[in-house]
Amino acid sequence: MPLQFNQYSVNPNGKLTAVLSTVGKKAGAFKLNNIFVSAAQKNDKILPVHCVAQSDLDGMPSEAKIWADLNGFDGAVGNVLLVPAENGQSINMVLLGVGDATDPFVTGALAKKLPNTPFTFASLAGLDLRLAAIGFGLGSYRFDVYKKSSQRIPQLVLGDMLDRDEILRHVESSWLARDLINTPAEDMGPDEIEAASRKLAKSYKASIKIIKGDALLSNNFPMIHAVGRAATKAPRLIDFTWGDKKAPKLTLVGKGVAFDTGGLDIKPASSMRNMKKDMGGAANILALARIIMDAKLNVRLRVLIPAVENAIAGNAFRPGDILRSRKGLTVEIGHTDAEGRLVLGDALTLASEEKPDLIIDMATLTGAARVALGPELPPYYTNDEALAAAVDEAAVSERDPLWRMPLWQNYNQALASTVADLNNVTTDGFAGSITAGLFLQRFVDPAVSWAHFDIFGWNPSAKPHSPVGGEAQGIRAIFASLQKRYA
Repeated sequence: MPLQFNQYSVNPNGKLTAVLSTVGKKAGAFKLNNIFVSAAQKNDKILPVHCVAQSDLDGMPSEAKIWADLNGFDGAVGNVLLVPAENGQSINMVLLGVGDATDPFVTGALAKKLPNTPFTFASLAGLDLRLAAIGFGLGSYRFDVYKKSSQRIPQLVLGDMLDRDEILRHVESSWLARDLINTPAEDMGPDEIEAASRKLAKSYKASIKIIKGDALLSNNFPMIHAVGRAATKAPRLIDFTWGDKKAPKLTLVGKGVAFDTGGLDIKPASSMRNMKKDMGGAANILALARIIMDAKLNVRLRVLIPAVENAIAGNAFRPGDILRSRKGLTVEIGHTDAEGRLVLGDALTLASEEKPDLIIDMATLTGAARVALGPELPPYYTNDEALAAAVDEAAVSERDPLWRMPLWQNYNQALASTVADLNNVTTDGFAGSITAGLFLQRFVDPAVSWAHFDIFGWNPSAKPHSPVGGEAQGIRAIFASLQKRYA
């Protein structure tokens, strides 16, 4: 019996509501109001925090030097030392080690090591104040939907030099991406990705439509349908728009593979363990869209998310199948675990049809990107030199690392097929991230500016501003470059 796609609804277990708490502007702002405060909101003493570089230990406040020496404080990254008052009954100040004073996000350590009290930065050792505030907000993140945390977080008093709305915008949007990625696939399948998109669209009065199940075939999205048809939750294309229709058209596309078994070319258990994060592209695109809408950027924004689960069943697509795409190209399936590029192919074709000023896609697309650059430095590909220059500049200024990689056209021949227009994988094992980008480029109108970001969407090890788990990558840098483009 064929699947009756319209019978599936959002998981009723109540966890989704908690997970989506950061999606809406008011709900997320409520959580962060407890972290970023103004001096007028607090009557108690505001604790001064002094950032101390290892190269300038003599620059510590004189009254703290003896205490620092007694406690072996050496200014190493993330070290926090509470300095008591003379009476020993209260804290007089805090020292935060910032190492060589290059990473402003070291301030995230304060969220875990300070008492529940308001504080302010009394000295920064050369750190950028805005990024230091964002770093503290990122370090304050907790994923406590399934395991409640009793830890209370200190409050940063934001002075007049900082734009509180802007700080909230960036921190809250990163929290959103992290929440969506961290939620297990049982509670964050295609239904719930749609629900998150609907909630976000509603928060900013964007219009949204969904093409779901067999309607994907009648509306000519055959590759999205093929990848998701074996799952119990229907595949779908999420499509929402926001902004002035006369403004430049900006389209964002996010890979929304809620869980990736690898399909019939099944992944080993070790590779499947974290596949709840395979919708990290969609999560980051929703977070980026939220920043754009909240900042009221002068664009006509469109967001496209193919939301599917790459599952195994009797009707799963197979190695050797030849799929027709929305663009009309035929694709031989060399491997069913290269499914993200298939759903993105149909979505990118749709994005190109209205000839927007710019298309940006984000996807947890290849392990090869991690082999080349590791988990912290996502590669990106673009046909727009001006955009590349802006992204590179913003990646440095925003401390949001990205690295441009080449769309090396000679490698296109590795995607050749003897029975179709192209194969979804290569057979030589070389340049996997580049050839994935070249595959996607085949579905983008050559006249349209386009950039593809092959992100990891995950922190494998904890840092002061980022716990282990889902992560927003590149969205601050991309937004800064968009601000410059659409100023």
